[in-house]
Amino acid sequence: QVQLVESGGGFVQPGGSLILSCTASPENGVSVFNMGWYRQAPGKQRSLIASITNGGYTNYADSVKGRFTVSKDNANNMITLHMSGLENDDTAVYYCFADIVTGPPRFWGQGTQVTVSS
Repeated sequence: QVQLVESGGGFVQPGGSLILSCTASPENGVSVFNMGWYRQAPGKQRSLIASITNGGYTNYADSVKGRFTVSKDNANNMITLHMSGLENDDTAVYYCFADIVTGPPRFWGQGTQVTVSS
């Protein structure tokens, strides 16, 4: 019911910055109220790093606080993740997600690779 398209991953050196974007396309009148990002590094579980509601309430994992900022364009169902001060440990596949007003399931994007390396 919600298609998600991500963009913006890539390769960056430590200390660098990247911007990820995700656009949601709800179908059949579905309303999105919460979007965000998870990431999954090789051999690790997928974990939440940032989320934002339509009202602008944000939530961040401790590991990215002060370095990552999530913002949302409600009119276009688009979120952006500004990542700065990137570290090697930020290397992962980043997945966008969306929650709809009527509840589960959570919808997922296809994932975009972020690689931080010198």
